[in-house]
Formats: sequence, structure tokens, C-alpha cells
Amino acid sequence: MSVEAVVLVVGEEELLVDRAIGEVVASVRADDPEAEVTDLAPGGLEPGRIAELTSPSLFGGGKVLVIRSAQDLGKDLAAEVLKYAKAPADDVVLVVVHHGGAKGKALVDGLAKLNARRISCPKVTKVGERVDFVRSEIRRAGGKISPDAARGLIEAVGNDLRELAAACSQLVADTGGKIDDAAVARYYRGRAEVSGFAVADKAIEGQLADALEQLRWALATGVAPVLIVSALAQGVRGLAKVGGAPRGARAAALAKDLGMPPWKIERVQKQLRGWTGDGVARALTAVADADEQVKGGAADPAYALEKTIAEIVAARSQRRAS
Repeated sequence: MSVEAVVLVVGEEELLVDRAIGEVVASVRADDPEAEVTDLAPGGLEPGRIAELTSPSLFGGGKVLVIRSAQDLGKDLAAEVLKYAKAPADDVVLVVVHHGGAKGKALVDGLAKLNARRISCPKVTKVGERVDFVRSEIRRAGGKISPDAARGLIEAVGNDLRELAAACSQLVADTGGKIDDAAVARYYRGRAEVSGFAVADKAIEGQLADALEQLRWALATGVAPVLIVSALAQGVRGLAKVGGAPRGARAAALAKDLGMPPWKIERVQKQLRGWTGDGVARALTAVADADEQVKGGAADPAYALEKTIAEIVAARSQRRAS
């Protein structure tokens, strides 16, 4: 990463902001390991302070001056930043961090006109963006992950980017780098939601052996049978909902009517390729029976779940048998 004299970091995603700052500092210290770093919020600044901090040191050496929350700088301090940016010191890198938005935008525009290097760190809010983030993190760590496995990891870990980044790094270390649905389920099998949905996905896709393996993992780690039945029911109901929608309709157009995110609809559309309407109806009956059994109607809930999974896989096979 090359470092210009003035770097503008814009955005509210804290992990990405901290990484951008860290990469600037690392680049400076690659040439000058003793470079001094000063990290300030607007409350730590006063008129004349910027000139003081950017003046040459008696002992020489480079400096990195980070000004955070620059949107909160007053007019006078913002003017000082712009004045400095017009003639920056040779041995100083100024990093200005702005949340984005209208507040303090004059400073952002002014630095842009002065050709400050801009690094964008927008908030990651959409599912697709988080999937892209996870896949990028896995690549960054030297691994590879499928889109479905990335979604599974998000369902397991949640939306916090710091936790997702840590999980990605750990998964690559644990698996050697090639990560699929099974790997996500294996290393996050203590999370009931993921374990249950992993079982459901494998059953719906007709992968009997894999579904039974996921079921054993889930039960062995304490996932309640009722949660697994719930995941199976949601999966089969998803088939019914998406299967009843107009053929050829785009996922984005169906999302509001079906109450499902577009990525989930796309996944179910792929799963539907092995199903008939009669098969879905048979699977719905199977999960309804399983719900009753695991809530007290069966002496062995584990056996009841194994039987239900086998019935779902068999229901999917109806088209080939007919």
C-alpha cells in the first residue's frame, strides 16, 4: 500500500476504518520503524495544535497524525487541516477520518480537491455485502469458501464484522483453507440455528448420508430435537412457498410477497429442481408428524428425526420414481 502525505478515510464501518489506519501506519513503519503515531479525536485538538504536531522533531524520524471524527471539527480547525494539506510536511502522513454524510462535508470536499488519497469504509448492511466480505476475508487468509457456506457462517456468527473476520481467520486455520457447508457446521455446530438448518438443507437436497451426519453432530452437541424439526419445517415450507410463486419470477420481486430475503429465495429455487408438488406435500406431512413425535409422541426423538429425514429424501425422489 503506497502512502500519500494526506489520506482521507470516509465511512462508519469501524473494522474497515481501523484496518485502513493500520495499513497506513504499517506502510510508514516499513520504511521507518520508529515513526511516531499520534491518534486524536476532535476533543484533543485546539487552534495551533496541528502545526505543532506536524512540525519537525528534534530527533528526526517520520510521523503519522490521525484525526478521527473529523466531521466534528469546528470551522477553524477544519480550516487548519486544509491549510496544512495544501503544503504537507515531507516526513508526516496525515490521516483524516470522517464518518461520511453532510456534517463536515466541506472538509471532505476540500481534501478531495487537494487530491488526498481517499479510502472508503461504508457500513456493511446488506446480506450480499456481508457474503462478499466473508468471501474476501477467507481469501485474505489464504482460503476459499462457497457463497452458501459464507451465508451459513453469517447465520452462525451474526452480522458483526469483527466477529466474522475472526471466525474467517479461525476457519482457514482449522480447515486448511477449503471451506464448505459441512466445515461451517462442524466448527460452529454448537449453534443450534446453524446445526438445524444444515440438517434441513442436506435433507431437502436429497443428501441422506450427509443429513444424517449433520443430525448426529447436532444432537451430540446438545441441540434440542424440537429445534431441528423447526428447521426442517422451515425448509420444506420454503419449498412450498417458492414453488407456488410464478415461474421465472426474479427473487428480488418475490422477496416482499414471500417474506424471504432474495438470496434465500434463490437458494430454494435451486433446491426445488429435484421436487414435485406431491413430493413437497409428502415432506410437509412428514415434518408435521415429526413435530408431534419429538414433543412427546415418540420414545426416541433421535430415531424419529432419522426417519423423518429419510422420508424427506424419499419424497424428493418421487419424480424419478414416477
